Amino acid sequence: MQSVWPTLFRKVPMAEPEREVLATPDDDELHLDWYRQGSGRLAIVSHGLEGHSQRPYVRGLARALLKEGWDVLAWNFRSCGGVMNRQPRFYHSGATGDLRLVVNRALGERYQALFLSGFSMGGNLTLLYLAEQGERVDSRICGAVGYSVPCDLAGSADMLALPSRKIYMQRFLRDLKAKMEEKAKRFPDLIDVSGFDDIQRFHEFDDRYTAPLHGFASARDYWARCSALGRLRDIRVPALMVNASDDPFLSPACFPESRRQLGQYVRLEAPRWGGHVGFVEHARDGFYWSERRALAFVQGVAG
Repeated sequence: MQSVWPTLFRKVPMAEPEREVLATPDDDELHLDWYRQGSGRLAIVSHGLEGHSQRPYVRGLARALLKEGWDVLAWNFRSCGGVMNRQPRFYHSGATGDLRLVVNRALGERYQALFLSGFSMGGNLTLLYLAEQGERVDSRICGAVGYSVPCDLAGSADMLALPSRKIYMQRFLRDLKAKMEEKAKRFPDLIDVSGFDDIQRFHEFDDRYTAPLHGFASARDYWARCSALGRLRDIRVPALMVNASDDPFLSPACFPESRRQLGQYVRLEAPRWGGHVGFVEHARDGFYWSERRALAFVQGVAG
């Protein structure tokens, strides 16, 4: 219920964002949603697998941050947000180059502080980006929070392959099938969707599409190279990872507790309830628990 409720029933009223199309070096584009109110601080929000910048969880966090005086930039991964990208590639859990473009675009503005946040795949992407930056991270980036982070991609794929998770897996594959069919029309020599309905797990999907389209040898190679778990100790800004204990997508390895794994700057919180990108709270102001937690955390790192 925690995982499904917000998708079905949550509405987050907000003003329309300012849209921007950001060109990429490989002749593609990223679609950005800006919420500006003249702040000197900006929060960047990254969505999850097959999500987009207008998902209720993105809008909920954006609304909370705006109320606290932040500007917000929510961006869409390639092929997300209702616009198919131009290249054969689309997005994946380790596409930190795209997040780097978004961050650099924001750093080109007047902001004195940037805060990064991500949900599910976007959480893994955010933490992996910060790990890759390491000691070189821009001093204006004050911290990050990730929710429902599948930092062990192989383990999460195994969890979603379980029969009890079939409803989630079917939904992901239905959405991904539509995208692959459109890409197959544009790039018939590269992408073949015959037999797609035989795919039942991310093991097959990532082997057949994600890995070859993005330069990985196999699904296992992709998962190993793009999981944030083995890189958390390289992060050099305060980062909070919130993974609910009842999250149906996360493997046990997604709950690292040792300092050897987490490093000096990363903190894990594992509330008993929350599901996957749920953290539902019924309150008069409409905020969810995850949004209150983000506000408390960002206040501690940014003042």
